[in-house]
Amino acid sequence: MKLHELKAVEGARKSPKRVGRGTGSGLGTTSGRGNKGQNARSGGRVRPGFEGGQMPLTRRLPKVGFTNIFAKEYAEINVAALERFDNGAEITPEVLKQEGVIKNIKDGVKILGDGQLTKSLTVKAHKFSKTAQQKIESAGGKAEVI
Repeated sequence: MKLHELKAVEGARKSPKRVGRGTGSGLGTTSGRGNKGQNARSGGRVRPGFEGGQMPLTRRLPKVGFTNIFAKEYAEINVAALERFDNGAEITPEVLKQEGVIKNIKDGVKILGDGQLTKSLTVKAHKFSKTAQQKIESAGGKAEVI
């Protein structure tokens, strides 16, 4: 079988509703909208979240907390993820993105201390946890803050 020989199975494709094409079609006169009322009108729908005049759920629930719009979001990676690089390599956020370790840099890169590191690396990042800094330096590398 070739691509141009493919064909839909009988009954697999359903023909669309043709509304307003006479009473014999079953979808004439009111065109499947029923008799009168808001939903029978053109443009007649309630907005999302409207509950018929009842206080909407979004307004009934208590509002708690606070979101800091100035908070910085860091791309976080563990020390174990740096094990893939060669001994003596210099690692920057751009290198991490290029290698696919992180998807995007966001407001910066933070190195966390989970896992083991055996290679001596020069790591340049925006932030380091204390354990990450200790592990990089104990392996003979450098942790430089950008």
